[in-house]
Amino acid sequence: MRRWGLALIVVVACAGAAAAQSKGKGIRLWNLTAETISGFQLSPAGKTDWGPNQTLNDKDKEVDHDERLRITGVEPGRYDAKVSYPSSRQCIVRDIEIRADAVFSIADKDLKDCTK
Repeated sequence: MRRWGLALIVVVACAGAAAAQSKGKGIRLWNLTAETISGFQLSPAGKTDWGPNQTLNDKDKEVDHDERLRITGVEPGRYDAKVSYPSSRQCIVRDIEIRADAVFSIADKDLKDCTK
């Protein structure tokens, strides 16, 4: 009887671990800049092949300070990002390492080549 109980515990634990992996939170951006982001596009590092605006993945289409944004359609690797703000300012963040099911952040100190 104890063996059945132990076997049941093992099966339940394995099922729980599999469910947790399939529910992975994916890749997420953490906005640590002082402003709300209205546009966020990624390109392979060193190129200008900008992908879609990832802020459209958010319910209000913007990413507030200290908010996280789910990034879709991007494989792990190194990227540059074009960051846009409601004031029409745009900045570049270079050489971001993006890992599977991980959070990466950008802060004001990371913003380069800003234009108005």
